[in-house]
Amino acid sequence: QAQLVESGGGLAQAGGSLRLSCAASGLIFSYYAMVWFRQAPGKEREFVGAVNSNGGVTRYAEFVKGRFTIPRDNVENTVYLQMNSLKPEDTAVYYCAAKIAVGAPIRDYAAGDMDYWGKGTLVTVSS
Repeated sequence: QAQLVESGGGLAQAGGSLRLSCAASGLIFSYYAMVWFRQAPGKEREFVGAVNSNGGVTRYAEFVKGRFTIPRDNVENTVYLQMNSLKPEDTAVYYCAAKIAVGAPIRDYAAGDMDYWGKGTLVTVSS
């Protein structure tokens, strides 16, 4: 049974940084693209960014480009979301998700594309 567990959420001030972690188990981690989504209150879940299976390629939503990065560690089976220059509008529950993608290019994924989900971690950014 695949399992994704996020951690690292919490309260941050505008302009600050947080690093989220997503630990994976029960799957061959290096076969999967790893993706971060977020969902703010009253809004739909939206794509934040993705990293390909070997960590060499990333892509990001426009609203986080230049502020967020997604490194991964295929030895530790963990993917991260490094969030810098946080804004109050970044307040949301952040979810990691996995999509089988050996040899396939990553893209801006929709929530319905994903194979596995974590339960999410709340990030609150105060102004």
